[in-house]
Amino acid sequence: MKKLLKNLGLWIIIAMVVGIIVGVFMGPEASMFKPLGDLFIQLIKMLVVPLVLVSIISGASALGETKSAGLIGGLSIGFMIVTTVISIVIALILGEIFQPGASISQTTVATIVEGYESTPSEAAPAMGFWDTVIGMIPANPIEALTRGDILQIIIFGLFLGFGISALSSEKRQRISSGLNIILDALIWCIGKVMLVAPFGVFGLIADATGTFGFDILLQVANVLWIDIIAVLIIGLGLYPLCISLFSRVKLKDYFRAMVKPQVVSFSTASSLATLPVNMNACDEMGISKQTSGFVLPLGATINMAGNAIYYALLAVFFAQFYGIDLTIADYTSITLVCSLGAIGQAGVPGPTLLAAAVLVAADIPLEGLPLFYALDRIFDMIRTTLNITGDAACAAVVDRFARK
Repeated sequence: MKKLLKNLGLWIIIAMVVGIIVGVFMGPEASMFKPLGDLFIQLIKMLVVPLVLVSIISGASALGETKSAGLIGGLSIGFMIVTTVISIVIALILGEIFQPGASISQTTVATIVEGYESTPSEAAPAMGFWDTVIGMIPANPIEALTRGDILQIIIFGLFLGFGISALSSEKRQRISSGLNIILDALIWCIGKVMLVAPFGVFGLIADATGTFGFDILLQVANVLWIDIIAVLIIGLGLYPLCISLFSRVKLKDYFRAMVKPQVVSFSTASSLATLPVNMNACDEMGISKQTSGFVLPLGATINMAGNAIYYALLAVFFAQFYGIDLTIADYTSITLVCSLGAIGQAGVPGPTLLAAAVLVAADIPLEGLPLFYALDRIFDMIRTTLNITGDAACAAVVDRFARK
């Protein structure tokens, strides 16, 4: 019983249910609870920039150590980045095809973003390819930090992280220890902020339900089946295709061996908890222990295709929800933040902060993000299953070239 009472996810679900009931009965008057949600959103915004910066620097500095593994490290990281980018593109395409966030009128949407500075009519002119590339590089990293330009912060963090990885082992270890201490402190802050999440979710859900009615929650649920379609395309299409073309593993052996780790990952929603089971599955496929022993732990840290699909769909949903026309620059920002952000994802407890970073990068309001909190456990189980499936596929592909 005590364990249930301490379960934050359970309290968030309870808060959402209570918020729905209050919103239905009170109607527009439920907006009196909105300040609770605004407080929670402001606390999240406070932590997004420092957490992303420290996580990216720490993750990139750790990645630099893979250079000792030579070809295996390069192939593993290359496979993970390419498949993640493909996953994001597919998610963005599905989001534009099915338009999950486009059915609510912009008159009612305006009430949930009261005070938001930009509107579609005030959107900046579309940027060209080179403008987008040059705009990714901060002329002044400090200014990028104060402005909250997530994409520039990630680029700077990667450069600094790789610079740290090039230092001598003693110096690198010293800096990495300091970064990990700061990261631990930020994670403590996140833990405290999440204690008020049920109140924030209650306030925002009550306000949203009172303003829009129950339809808003049904619309949020639409993202779930689109996410499942994207996951199936990658998990049953892209990964098996890669194994068929670039590995020695037979597809029937791959599918048979992956059943158990997929069940474990779906139930635990943890790539690290599934790691021993996934390694055993790779043994059954005939993948060498040297390859799986390197690729799978690395994949559990940086291979986040499932997360990237979710974040991309959130960005498209809220852009449609708020009536924001995404430009090529916005799509580029979403793709890069989803892809590069995965490098620092291992140090981030839960998806909230990186999801917020993706929305900030595309200049999309964060106010509607808690609408997804009650469903997050389901999304987490799905994306984790895809992540560990991709880890095994990567190990199968890399093992062929490593043996050569």
